[in-house]
Amino acid sequence: MVTVSELGVQFGKRILFDEVNLKFNQGNCYGVIGANGAGKSTFMKVMTGELSPNRGSVSIQKGQRLAVLKQNHFEFDEIGVLDVVMMGHKEMFAIAEEKNAIYMNPEATDEEGLRAAELENRYGEMGGWTAESDSAELLSHMGVKEDVHYKLMKDLSGPQKVKVLLAQALFGEPDILMLDEPTNDLDAETATWLADFLADFPNLVIVISHDRYFLDMVCTHIVDIDFKKIKIYTGNYTFWYESSQLAAAQQANKNKKTEVKRKEMMEFIQRFSANASKSRQATSRKKALEKLSLEDIQPSTRKYPFINFSPERAVGDQILKVDNLSKVDHNGEVLFANVSFTMNRGEKISLFCKESAAITAFYDVLSGKTEATSGTIEYGQTITKAYLPNENQEFFSNENDQELMDWLRMFSENKDEQFIRGFLGRMLFSGEEVYKKTSVLSGGEKVRCMMSKVMLAHPNFLLMDEPTNHLDLESITALNNAMRDFPGNMIFTTHDHQIISTVGNRIIEISPNGIIDTLMDFDDYIKSDRIKSQKEKLYAKVMA
Repeated sequence: MVTVSELGVQFGKRILFDEVNLKFNQGNCYGVIGANGAGKSTFMKVMTGELSPNRGSVSIQKGQRLAVLKQNHFEFDEIGVLDVVMMGHKEMFAIAEEKNAIYMNPEATDEEGLRAAELENRYGEMGGWTAESDSAELLSHMGVKEDVHYKLMKDLSGPQKVKVLLAQALFGEPDILMLDEPTNDLDAETATWLADFLADFPNLVIVISHDRYFLDMVCTHIVDIDFKKIKIYTGNYTFWYESSQLAAAQQANKNKKTEVKRKEMMEFIQRFSANASKSRQATSRKKALEKLSLEDIQPSTRKYPFINFSPERAVGDQILKVDNLSKVDHNGEVLFANVSFTMNRGEKISLFCKESAAITAFYDVLSGKTEATSGTIEYGQTITKAYLPNENQEFFSNENDQELMDWLRMFSENKDEQFIRGFLGRMLFSGEEVYKKTSVLSGGEKVRCMMSKVMLAHPNFLLMDEPTNHLDLESITALNNAMRDFPGNMIFTTHDHQIISTVGNRIIEISPNGIIDTLMDFDDYIKSDRIKSQKEKLYAKVMA
């Protein structure tokens, strides 16, 4: 158990939260949410002891072991991979180092020998005898191959380091596990494995994530940072979101009678209680939901941007034909090759690749930004496309530094100030914010600007490379709905499981030696042995 008492954190005059009193109980998984800047990561740092609060305290039940996902990818560069994982259990690793030092000392005394024997017993009781094999098994589940296990961390790629640090946090089944954005940089298979792992994890988990599917899979409770307060709500993210929306709608309808509102809420709770069986956390969540009182459900102050991609014209019969496309980078490395497919009306393709550089290069070719090394691309005559790139800095360079109103006006046929101001207001730039310089915009604000640019183009074909990057949950939800409702064609890449599942109706994975092209459901695609076999053969040819 973790107890938070009268907690308060502020930076200068800015109060993030104050008078926070919470209890986190064993066996539950708590998802921490809040708008950008609300203080999610700060709250986690206070919980782990990395940051001291201005007021109040955090206490952990005596004897319980805390594990935290490390964010510094260079901290263990000179240490072997297996050792880094085992370091997750600090006491066990310290015992191993002490006893091994005694064994390596040829002049060890009898007293030191007795100490080593004592350490051996404690090491065995902690599970030390299987520590190396347990670490290797954990890494293998995450897709870290055995040949990597004995390398130094500095020799690993960025995504591999992320997986090793995650394995370090999970190692040895800690009593309390705290994870800040654990699915960042994880491939779909590993993210799904982690969700399954945490859903079955018997101890306390506190996690920050922008992945709604992940929060729904693992969370029994939502910790909401809002109104400069922090409250715990029973249920997963979808339950919190829909219940807060219902509460807000009821609050807005002043004429609706109390008993009618109560009936709506009760029906809502019962529906979610019945559907809780679909989750791995079903039993505990279902019981908790049934005990809810209506006072536990409150509207949120969150604001959602208005995102709506509305084409000026419908697509015709000819959409896109790609024939034997390939791209080689400036170092002579093949990014993708032998890519051929024809796109049909109404299709929204989820695009995958092991290498993000290949994905971006593919979009650059499709958008006309760069040329392919070989092959052809043919769009239908009715197609008007728009591209939302992963990297957008070129649109906000110092040379183009200007006020937000003027920046957006460049991409709008309607130059009227009221129209531009109103458009920005719907994208959550209100009041004096419309006069902000583009050079000082945050990552999330820049993405919202780029989406505004795309909306003003009224395309019927969208190319979207990781559009959720830097966005908060509210913007991701709004984007998800807009992509789902878009009547045109689309090719997109994202790590957001829910967007892939609710938007995509075709999956294409590109590689340096061909593609996988399927109409399978995304969950089936991840778990399919046939697809796994295809991938192994596809990438094995490249390595050969």
